[in-house]
Amino acid sequence: MLSHWPAKEHRCICVNTGGQVLTNNLLYDFSQVPIPADAVDDEQVTRPRPWNIGEITRFVLFVGPISSIFDYTTFFVMLWVFNCWDPARASLFQTGWFVESLMTQTLIIHVIRTDKIPFLQSSARWPLTLTTISIMALGMWLPYSPVASALGFAHLPRLYWPILLLTLLAYMGLTQTIKVWLLRKKWI
Repeated sequence: MLSHWPAKEHRCICVNTGGQVLTNNLLYDFSQVPIPADAVDDEQVTRPRPWNIGEITRFVLFVGPISSIFDYTTFFVMLWVFNCWDPARASLFQTGWFVESLMTQTLIIHVIRTDKIPFLQSSARWPLTLTTISIMALGMWLPYSPVASALGFAHLPRLYWPILLLTLLAYMGLTQTIKVWLLRKKWI
């Protein structure tokens, strides 16, 4: 057994509160409202493409778990870097996970909406981009806002933000890489 593993009485499974989950869902849903007004790339509409359950299944099986990988990365950072094993720091763990979750799910739509490189080769229309930026900014502000304590949020340490940036870049990069691989194999 690892000697640096926290004692059993200090271990804590830190899950988000109901208010945090509802807030996350509401903000994410709001960020996705402009999707019907977004335009797809011209290549996507040159010829009809029927739904293919095999392609959808492969996409879900290969791209879906990527989100979990980065949730686990966030758990690791919150537990080991920011010492959230201590139950007194549960709100810090919850806040870090809330922000990461909101950022990744809001941002990833830009990767999966196109076969191209998001933001560089293909950009969403301004309403989707605006809601993405707005919701991400709101997610960063909430832990410092007047409603932070009502939601059970704690101020995030400065080191959290560069780690989050690396997490977002790695998440988008890995998702883009897997998406391109699936496209080249003609699996999606």
